[in-house]
Amino acid sequence: MFSHILIPTDGSRLALKGARAGVKLAAALGARVTAVYVVQPYFPAVYGEVALYVPTAKEYRQAAERTAKKALAAVQAVARAARVPCASVLTTDPQPWGGILRIARSRKCDAIALASHGRGALGGLILGSETQRVLAHSRIPVLVTR
Repeated sequence: MFSHILIPTDGSRLALKGARAGVKLAAALGARVTAVYVVQPYFPAVYGEVALYVPTAKEYRQAAERTAKKALAAVQAVARAARVPCASVLTTDPQPWGGILRIARSRKCDAIALASHGRGALGGLILGSETQRVLAHSRIPVLVTR
């Protein structure tokens, strides 16, 4: 059925719940997984008269890489415990859902497994939802865990 499942993560407990579901599916199917963490590009803050600390591009990149490594390591630990082969990718994209789909295409994944807050239709419209965007634009099956 599926041989390569993409598991996006943002390091949250909810994302880890989605990772567990994706790894469980992969284990049942004998598939492999790729964990992906999408970092938005650095955009320096614009401010007026108020003095704010604004990180440099290098500081932003270093902090993003530390956060990504921690998030990806959590998914890798889940996969390792289930004896599922797991690769990991850190990518940059202005829209996380776009980065997820780009990596799914480039890595030739045949499914995506991720979690959703389950805010409902109105909440999704007001707050925006990366999961909704992945669902709307994906050409491969998407497993959504709540």
